[in-house]
Amino acid sequence: MQVDVGGPATADTGTDASLDAAVHLAGEILLTGATHVGPGLAATVAEVRQRLDRAGLRWPLLAVGDLEEQLAAYGQRATSYSHERLAGLVAELHARHRAVTSRCHALPAAPGAGLRARILGTREAAETPMRRARLDGLGCRLRTVGDETQVEIYFAHADSATVLVLRRPYREGGRVAGATAAQLAGGTVVTESAVRSASRTVRLATSRVAKTTVTPSQGMWTALPDALVVRDLRDLAAHLDGLPPRVVRPRVEAELVRVVEVAEVRSVHYSPGAQRLDAVVAAPAGGVATITATHTAAAPGALDAIAAALRGPVRAVAGIVGRTRGMITVEPLGFAVGDDAVVVPDLAPAGGFRVDGGPVLDEDPLRHAVGAASALLAEVPHRGLRMLPPTFAGRLRDAEQTLLRVGLRRAAASVGALREGLGPDPDDATVRLWVDAYVRLLVTAELQ
Repeated sequence: MQVDVGGPATADTGTDASLDAAVHLAGEILLTGATHVGPGLAATVAEVRQRLDRAGLRWPLLAVGDLEEQLAAYGQRATSYSHERLAGLVAELHARHRAVTSRCHALPAAPGAGLRARILGTREAAETPMRRARLDGLGCRLRTVGDETQVEIYFAHADSATVLVLRRPYREGGRVAGATAAQLAGGTVVTESAVRSASRTVRLATSRVAKTTVTPSQGMWTALPDALVVRDLRDLAAHLDGLPPRVVRPRVEAELVRVVEVAEVRSVHYSPGAQRLDAVVAAPAGGVATITATHTAAAPGALDAIAAALRGPVRAVAGIVGRTRGMITVEPLGFAVGDDAVVVPDLAPAGGFRVDGGPVLDEDPLRHAVGAASALLAEVPHRGLRMLPPTFAGRLRDAEQTLLRVGLRRAAASVGALREGLGPDPDDATVRLWVDAYVRLLVTAELQ
């Protein structure tokens, strides 16, 4: 644990002014609303991005870039626009600003990294050429974003003990660096043309000189660095418990992608109503986790492939780890099966595998209350504090009462403070009340 007491660690006027400008922009969007933002704001956003770039504030810069994309998506009536996404970005900029300007910080810090650097990304280069690199495919995720399907391919880079993400529009049979998505996601890439971004995305540049080769992987993922491999799920639980809130963590794309070594598959259940497959697996050194996957139109064969892989023998699963109701969960990206094979579920064709049916789990009342309140508050950056309808205060009161009924008193109090602070002429104080409430709800949802 690292504790900084006092004012900002560095009196960098240019850095602070750049961050202040980003927070002011976020506040103006919150007051005005995406539905009422005029074309003149584009110039302000561009100026803020330039200032953040000059100051080297990578994480706020990426947040403002995403904010700009959301506003453009709304202006174009694109389906990639999301109330929740916009609200999260506005809250993130305020939260990072608060974290570096408050008089006492108590967030875990990486060795050799100051809190300010971790929260703002001041030590991160925009891009880093990787020279000659070996990248081990850990599977992929297909997502529908707006009107297109995107593929996110995950690679383990053993030399840096990190996981990198290659994101591209997906077309079946389409190629990147001469290889298909399936070859990359389930293969081993050796390249001289990889470029890594600050957020740990990777691109494979086209070059006549630099070479890229892709060979099938044997799924020897457990030989990767210990930082990427989970053999004791109790240690992973302790690590997740010690993380600071996501809203102020480094903007690393695949920060929670891990390889979980599987000693035993204890159960497999399918919930028809939720179209969700859950499997409980045990790790060799202790602890259990639930592999969980929900059917999506983008990957119609994924559940069939997961069910088949879990019939074994399965050596390891690569996926996004997290916690739900106290249980470690893994959203699978790929499986190492048999002696030398890799299964990438999202790229598998639909099949006919069956698993035993099970009941649909009842909705968690805590999760429902937090989700409903978060969705309500996410309407504010969309509509604007200055343009909220007269009925909004009543809806806030209902959300406050629901939170109280499930025992979330502090979350209820923050929503109530926002309700009481609404008035005909909202100002910076109203902005702070919204940020207080929304950040608390985000953190509460994360802790659940």
